Amino acid sequence: MKKTLLMAVLSMAATMGFTQDWKKEPFMVKSLSGQNIQHVHAETSGGNLTVQSGSDARVEVYVQPNNYKSVTGMSRSEIQARLDEYYDLDLSVSGQTLNAVAKPKKNMSNWNKSVSVSFVVYVSSNVSTHLRTSGGNIGLFGLTGKQDFTTSGGNLNLERLKGTIKGRTSGGNINLKEVSDNIDLTTSGGNITAENCNGNIELTTSGGSVSLTGLNGDIEATTSGGNVKGTGIRGSLGAHTSGGNVRMEDLRCAIEASTSGGNIDVEITELTGAVRLTNSSGSIDLSIPNKGMDLDLRASKIKTGNLSNFSGNVEEDEVRGKVNGGGPSVTARAGSGRISLSLK
Repeated sequence: MKKTLLMAVLSMAATMGFTQDWKKEPFMVKSLSGQNIQHVHAETSGGNLTVQSGSDARVEVYVQPNNYKSVTGMSRSEIQARLDEYYDLDLSVSGQTLNAVAKPKKNMSNWNKSVSVSFVVYVSSNVSTHLRTSGGNIGLFGLTGKQDFTTSGGNLNLERLKGTIKGRTSGGNINLKEVSDNIDLTTSGGNITAENCNGNIELTTSGGSVSLTGLNGDIEATTSGGNVKGTGIRGSLGAHTSGGNVRMEDLRCAIEASTSGGNIDVEITELTGAVRLTNSSGSIDLSIPNKGMDLDLRASKIKTGNLSNFSGNVEEDEVRGKVNGGGPSVTARAGSGRISLSLK
C-alpha cells in the first residue's frame, strides 16, 4: 500500500507542472479547474495553511527545509528526494472534498532531513474547511460556510468570513476582520484583535490582550491576564480579565466587565441595556449619559459629582437610587478601590 501511495504521489507531481523558479514560487501546483470543491481538508506537520476564494482554483505547495539550511541552497531534486523518502503527500479530490495532507512517514528517524510543507488553496467562496497544522499559521480569506481549524502554535488570520467559525491556537495571535455569524476563537497565550465583526462572538486568550473595534452582536471577550480594550461596540458585551485593565469607549450596548486587579474605564455613548462593572481592588471610572437608570454603586470611596433628578441614598461608600425616574440597571462594585461616576 505504501508503494502504491508513493507511486501515486510521484505520478501526481509529474503532472502538476513545476514552476521555473521554485525558490520564489510554489514548489508544485495542482489545478482544480472543473472540480466542484465544497470542502477542504488540509493537514501538515509544521507548515502554514491558507484557504482563500479565487477564480483560478488550485493548490500551491511550498517546501522549506527545517535544518536551518536556506531553501536557496538546495536543488529541486534534493527537496523532492526528501519528500519522497520521508513524507506521505496526498493532493487529491474525493467527491467534493479536496485533501491536501503532508505527514512524516512512521520510519522517519533523521529529523535533520525534515521539511515544512505549506499549502495555499484557492477555491470558490462557498466552502467549508477542516485544517490542522502542528505549528504554522492558518489564514482564511473570503469564505462562507463552516470553518474548523487548529494550530499548535501559529497565528490565526481571518478576513471576510461568514458562517460558523471555530479556531484554536496553542500560543499564537488571532486577528479577525469582517467576520460574521457564529465565531468561537481561542488562543492559549497570544493577543486577539477583532475589527468590524458581527454576530455571536466568543474570544478567549489565556494571557494575551484583547482589542475590539466596531463589533455588533452578542460578544464575550476574556483573558486570564492581559488588557481588554474596545471602541464602537453595539449589542451586548462581556469583557473579563483576571488581572489586566478594561478600557471601553463609544459603547452602545449592555456591558458586563470585570477584573481582579486592574482598572476599569468605561464610556457609554448610548445606554441601551444593563451595565455591571466589578473590580476586586482597583478603580472604576464610568461615563454615562444622564438618562433614566437604576443606580447601585459600592466601593471604599465613591465620587459622583452633582446628581440631578436623583432619588435615593448617597453615602461615601454606597449610592443607591433612581436617576431621571429610573431605567436600565447600572451596577458597579470596586471592593477596596474607588468609583468615579460622570453623567453627561
